[in-house]
Amino acid sequence: MAVRICSLIVDVPQLVPADGRYHMVRFPYGREESHDPDNMHPARQPDGYTVSKWRSDDRSGLIWPSADGWGALTAMIQWEKGRYGELRDRFVRDPLNLSTGADSTATDHRPPSPGMQCFTKHHEIFVHPGVPLALMVGHDDRTARRLVFAEFKLALHTT
Repeated sequence: MAVRICSLIVDVPQLVPADGRYHMVRFPYGREESHDPDNMHPARQPDGYTVSKWRSDDRSGLIWPSADGWGALTAMIQWEKGRYGELRDRFVRDPLNLSTGADSTATDHRPPSPGMQCFTKHHEIFVHPGVPLALMVGHDDRTARRLVFAEFKLALHTT
């Protein structure tokens, strides 16, 4: 069995609107990228679209599995202090409806913790080429809040 890894990290704050909806976490490319030897986070995506500005293009949040397999998804999410009643996160297959239609999984609605809001999550699912994956977040504060740090990782187990 082979394992293919895509490990994305962003430490550039992202403003998440106070609209009650989920929003894609976006990740940088190139030398800023953590680890992607199998090119599962390509700027030139499998459907021919090219991401030119990762900070504003939701497609920069997509991991495109390079093979069919069992995907172990992990994430770390850190929010700035705020007046949250609830912080939300989920993994989503095809979040932009590019192939099979959006399918969310591992949805968590969390009460805030004392101090900084730091959370980790892990979930495992079947993954397929052509069906991208994303980490999405939201909150219920009355004002837009910054996601200050995030990691999104796929360990793809193939046979």
